[in-house]
Amino acid sequence: MIAARTLAELMLTVGVLALLLVSYLLWWTNVLADRAAGDAVASLQRQWADEPASGDALQNPRNGTTVPGQSFAILYIPKLDVKSPIAQGVGKEKVLDRGMVGHYDGVGGPVSAMPGDTTGNFALAAHRNSHGEPFRRINRLVPGDTVIVRTANTYYTYDVTGSLPQTSPANAAVVRPVPQGSGFTGPGRYLTLTTCTPEFTSTYRLIVWGKLASERPASQGPPPALAGGGS
Repeated sequence: MIAARTLAELMLTVGVLALLLVSYLLWWTNVLADRAAGDAVASLQRQWADEPASGDALQNPRNGTTVPGQSFAILYIPKLDVKSPIAQGVGKEKVLDRGMVGHYDGVGGPVSAMPGDTTGNFALAAHRNSHGEPFRRINRLVPGDTVIVRTANTYYTYDVTGSLPQTSPANAAVVRPVPQGSGFTGPGRYLTLTTCTPEFTSTYRLIVWGKLASERPASQGPPPALAGGGS
């Protein structure tokens, strides 16, 4: 009986610890990441309001004015109620685990274009589960849905064109300038969203592609898809 009681107590302790770990991963990391991401968005909006003439070029990571983990744009997905800062790099500690969307910048992954480039693929990554999970529901995006990127001076509106439900994490071809599997046949101005799949695993990657539909100066206010939403 003593041995049985000891085993039961041990199992109970393990169960409590497992519950605490799950709570940390699925709840508390979201609380912390949402707070950090919200602060990053607010900081960008204040900066843009205080320095309206700063120009997108001053926040282009390629100009050396941002460092890994520093946000330089805001991503909106109206259908999913997503509003997240976009930061340089796709590192977990400095970007993804802080609830931000990471830009593939060639450090720890492929290099991709910026929204203002005349051609190329603006490729992004974010968590699907835990740490703010900004890409939790991107599997719900279908052709015709809208994704918007706000930089210092410009709103870039992309139309979703298709997706790849599952591919290997090593498949860098999906973020090429003309992404493989997207259906695009030549140079253009594209958007790629990447995240882990299935949920709660990192076994594969889920990919969503879009194509630039329009540009709008930030001085004219948000595009119609963000009417009544954030700036």
